[in-house]
Amino acid sequence: MSQKSVVAIVKTKPETVLNDTKSIMMDAGLKDHLPVDKPVILKDNISWHFPFLSANTTPWQLEATIQCLKENGYTDISAVQNETVVTNAFKGEKLNRYVPIFRNHKIPVLYNFKKEDITWSVYQPKGETLVLHKIFPNGILIPDYFHGRSIIHLPTVKCHIYTNMTGAMKNAFGGLLNTRRHYTHSVIHQTLVDLLMIQKEIHTGIFTVMDGTLCGNGPGPRTMIPVEKDYMLASEDSVAIDAISAKLMGFNPLKDIKCIRLAHERGLGVGDPEHIEVIGEDISKVNFNFTVGDNAASKIGDLMWFGPLRSLQRFFFHTPLVYMFVFGSFFYHDKIWWPLKGKPLMNKIYNESKWGRLFTSYPE
Repeated sequence: MSQKSVVAIVKTKPETVLNDTKSIMMDAGLKDHLPVDKPVILKDNISWHFPFLSANTTPWQLEATIQCLKENGYTDISAVQNETVVTNAFKGEKLNRYVPIFRNHKIPVLYNFKKEDITWSVYQPKGETLVLHKIFPNGILIPDYFHGRSIIHLPTVKCHIYTNMTGAMKNAFGGLLNTRRHYTHSVIHQTLVDLLMIQKEIHTGIFTVMDGTLCGNGPGPRTMIPVEKDYMLASEDSVAIDAISAKLMGFNPLKDIKCIRLAHERGLGVGDPEHIEVIGEDISKVNFNFTVGDNAASKIGDLMWFGPLRSLQRFFFHTPLVYMFVFGSFFYHDKIWWPLKGKPLMNKIYNESKWGRLFTSYPE
């Protein structure tokens, strides 16, 4: 690509994080890439309904984004939530302290799993899909509400057990696909590329504000160790911001993250850090040295999605047997890992981390 994509990044602190975030949004060309006269969807990232910092959109990330939009003339702003097999959207937005922010700024919230909020229709992509046409031979269902609107993704800098890292591209997964999106897990990288192509077809603009204040090291997107890094990032290029996030964590974007490489090759964004203009903080020598590792869920997933039992996945995941795995994931994450590891870790962070203290300063 002849023109470099831009990723704006800042080293920040609680006292200045709102203004710092708004500054990098402008540096990354918010008004150049999101038409002011078009509605904007906020797509936050609730990887887990529990208030586990590094896994979920932070309240300051959400608040700064809304403030920046309003200060620059965007008046039609809404938020869209989704659920997964291990997340409850209502519980998540409450425990992660989004509800008062939405209320204070008069942001309506829609739920893509509620028929009275959002309807779904078959969409025929203009471009050639890699896998979605095979996974959903009867048609790819996407929300009608997403057509003709811009979208701002609000992911965090963190590892992921199936994709090594997760960011802007993965954030579209829950919003654009319905409850049968688990059908795609064995080809998740190709799925994310297909979804990015669809986003570019239906949205009037795409933008990302990524939180790297507390970053997730280990088997994400939930069972991680939050690490203070104090960064905020912004970009209109989903591939580029994911590439820079991956590089920060210590991954080679084009070699270690297949979805970045595929999207780069298909011209959906810039995945080569050498062709990305990073403005603001000098991160040329930064390496978090993060590693993904495994947990109980990932070991089972490796067997079922990518390992010797892959040929049986239709039997396990396209039948009522899937509820056995849903319950297993819920029980492991919510009843074992959270009370034994996650909650004590968060209590420590609330007391010892400047970002933990900032979190607790937000109203519930």
